[in-house]
Amino acid sequence: MIKKITSLCLAFSISLYAGVDKNELDHLRVGALVVKDLKTRNVLYSKDGDKRVSPASLTKVMTALLAIQSGKMNKSVTITQEMIRVEPTIAGYKRGEVVLMSDLVKAAMIKSDNDAAKAIAITVGGSEEHFVAMMNHYAHSVGMRNTHFSNPCGYDKDDHYSTPNDLLKLSEYAIRNKTFNAISKINEYTYYSQNTHRKFYAYTHNRLLNRYAYAVGIKTGFTNKAGACLIARAKKGNKDCLIVMMHAKEDRWKTAKNIFEQVLNS
Repeated sequence: MIKKITSLCLAFSISLYAGVDKNELDHLRVGALVVKDLKTRNVLYSKDGDKRVSPASLTKVMTALLAIQSGKMNKSVTITQEMIRVEPTIAGYKRGEVVLMSDLVKAAMIKSDNDAAKAIAITVGGSEEHFVAMMNHYAHSVGMRNTHFSNPCGYDKDDHYSTPNDLLKLSEYAIRNKTFNAISKINEYTYYSQNTHRKFYAYTHNRLLNRYAYAVGIKTGFTNKAGACLIARAKKGNKDCLIVMMHAKEDRWKTAKNIFEQVLNS
């Protein structure tokens, strides 16, 4: 009987970590890591998946998703002083400029512009406070039980936190949306304000999109508290893999590519 139980446990372990080198991943200098095979729905690897972390700009996955689902992507947004009262990274909008909501979403996702994220929040929610309430309501509705948002940008706050497993859930909901997927793959984007015709340029911080053929999104993040963060997805043939990596002290691009290669070629 003991022998049978041992065999079952071994089989479960092999199944759980199929496609990845568990020993190698165990030794990575990352705060937390979750790897999921989206085709089989199996979590291939998890390190501190329920650890409370600062999500940094990974927060903008929620901000962008709510904007897309609002039905206001074609809305012209007049920039107010409140919208531009943010810290870098910024697009550099000026009060009174008019920018399409769809361009704001791309700016927030691609370049991680905080003025774009705040403009989205105020426009979609009516106020930043109400939008944050919308973020938390949506988080609860999709099963993000260990998450609380306090801002749409990803600033480090004691009451702004999530977990790798919750961010994985959010990402799985986000990538079901075709518009979100299309935006999360973009390397660079040029757009103009509608009234001043001033030119803006958004370029991705996600080096996988420039250097790895199978990368298809989705978001990077960094703050001093959160460290280097990454939600990344890669597809090859019938293989589809999603990674959430938090507080990486390794090269996150090299690490993600290595994980993808293991999963996509297994």
